[in-house]
Amino acid sequence: MEIVMLGTGYAMAERCYNTCFALVNGEETMLVDAGGGNQIFQQLAASNISYGSIRAMFITHAHTDHILGAIWIIRKIAALIHKKQHPGNFQIYCHDEAAETLIKICQLTLPAKFIREFDSTIFIHRVQDGEKAEAVGLQLTFFDIRSTKLKQFGFQAILPDQRTLACLGDEPYNPACRQYVEKADWLLCEAFCRYEDRETFHPYEKHHSTVLDAGKIANELGVSNLLLYHTEDKSLSTRKANYTAEAQSVFNGNVFVPDDLERIKL
Repeated sequence: MEIVMLGTGYAMAERCYNTCFALVNGEETMLVDAGGGNQIFQQLAASNISYGSIRAMFITHAHTDHILGAIWIIRKIAALIHKKQHPGNFQIYCHDEAAETLIKICQLTLPAKFIREFDSTIFIHRVQDGEKAEAVGLQLTFFDIRSTKLKQFGFQAILPDQRTLACLGDEPYNPACRQYVEKADWLLCEAFCRYEDRETFHPYEKHHSTVLDAGKIANELGVSNLLLYHTEDKSLSTRKANYTAEAQSVFNGNVFVPDDLERIKL
């Protein structure tokens, strides 16, 4: 198992791609969001992830930097299915509001021959809070993160070796999600900027948290490995070192601050 960070930046990032990633289990891949445009193709190519390996996708919410890249993924896979170059049965998981947005954009922008693949080879599952599913060998439980902006879901994944991974989407941890996150082997969490830079980047006004906040929460929850993403993009040259140091000042586990296209063994 490995995670491939296809993008690590926030919505308006110009120096890196929007936050999205792939969970790769052998020959099968699940995408988590797809960023805000067709640069997702470039990221997948650079990561040597084949479209034939992509069997599932989870969409956290309907903000542009998460869902618009998913439209391009659907178009690409639908085209390959149409040419009999993809095994089909592409499973998409998202909550009801994200599903309605996704379908509407597809209906307005994609050729009818691709739309006809819906409910035939491309399946959009409207998941509920606490609902479970299996994808690419992972046991998934989806949960409402109690977003303060737009309805958003995260997920807990039980990996093939029975360790757990929890993804909190792109907003701060809410105690209502504790059962899905506590003592996770891996916690994927947004951290918009360092605490000392909060007056520059205003994370709290944007409903985001700082690296220090994320580290404290991870330590309180007894997490083993903390992976930070969805950051500002003005400090990329020093981001890894500085974010890691700040998180380690309050967190006893391992800290990962990946760059775009970085691969991390789980």
